[in-house]
Amino acid sequence: MTTETNTQTSKVVLVTGASSGIGEATALRLASEGHRIVLGARRTDRLQALVERIRADGGQASAQRLDVTDRDAVRAVVDRVVEEHGRIDVIVNNAGVMPLSRLDALLVDEWDQMIDVNVKGLLHGIAAVLPHFERQAGGHVVTVASIGAHEVYPTSAVYSATKFAAWAITEGLRMEADPSIRATTITPGTVESELADHISDAGAQTYMKAFRRNLIPADAIARAISFALDQPADVDVNEIIVRPAAQR
Repeated sequence: MTTETNTQTSKVVLVTGASSGIGEATALRLASEGHRIVLGARRTDRLQALVERIRADGGQASAQRLDVTDRDAVRAVVDRVVEEHGRIDVIVNNAGVMPLSRLDALLVDEWDQMIDVNVKGLLHGIAAVLPHFERQAGGHVVTVASIGAHEVYPTSAVYSATKFAAWAITEGLRMEADPSIRATTITPGTVESELADHISDAGAQTYMKAFRRNLIPADAIARAISFALDQPADVDVNEIIVRPAAQR
């Protein structure tokens, strides 16, 4: 990672799902820009390796084991961040799962998993940071959704529903919160990540191989997040859609 000139005011940023993919790329980019990064995920070995990489390049990072489906654990991690750093400025709600399947495959446990991580996990993050943002009179909620929030394709019914919910929740937060609290939805198209590796349904696997022919690097999404964070306090970037130029 190359350390870049920091044009932003340093922020304390919690990134969920930070052990790979978009979360990892976001942590690397924001750390290179001078932000203090707290990495949250379940795979602590990967988190620690990422912390060491960031620190070796002159950045500031720490790691916390985090399962976003555990409401009390999310609140405890956020409170710990505030205790250690004096504040929390940004939460990047990136943790997500995508075990796609047709509805008639009846993989109900996987439906529940998507709801628990993609929807409830987002709500847990918002619930944990809002009291601190209100006390600080400032903060930024960044939600990583999906192009699936705007279009439904075979095998994506439940996944698309969870990502539409993520968009709707974040937009609702924007409407309800004081203007000092900003809300941004980042909507990726097909991106290099592990998400598709966890699809158990054979038909969905075949479909996604064709759908994911054109991929962009996770850092493309990290750059969009950086852009949203870099805006002055009176500018609220509400949504950015980032997808491969060839994706149709």
